[in-house]
Amino acid sequence: MLILTCPCCGVTAEETEFHGGGEAHLKRFGPGATDAEYEGYMFNRKNPRGVHFERWRHAYGCGKWFIAARCTVTLEVFATYPAQTTEPPPEVVERIKARRPEWEGWA
Repeated sequence: MLILTCPCCGVTAEETEFHGGGEAHLKRFGPGATDAEYEGYMFNRKNPRGVHFERWRHAYGCGKWFIAARCTVTLEVFATYPAQTTEPPPEVVERIKARRPEWEGWA
């Protein structure tokens, strides 16, 4: 079971208190997007074995969205940070690389 910490209210709890929202840091296409861009946004997702960035909502708490950096193999959570962040903060990337030296980067 995942243990997550909401960066908005500071509560640490099991994953059942939260609701997963899929892959984080996606480029969203609005009006004027091509069909291929829209299709890519709607249907194409990474499903990596290893480090992954996901959106989560503190459903039974403050209700805010945040991002969790975690390993899909070991369920290790490296960090959580606010959803308004457009890319992983440098300290999160450093923490991941310290634990997973072979990791190539988030993009």
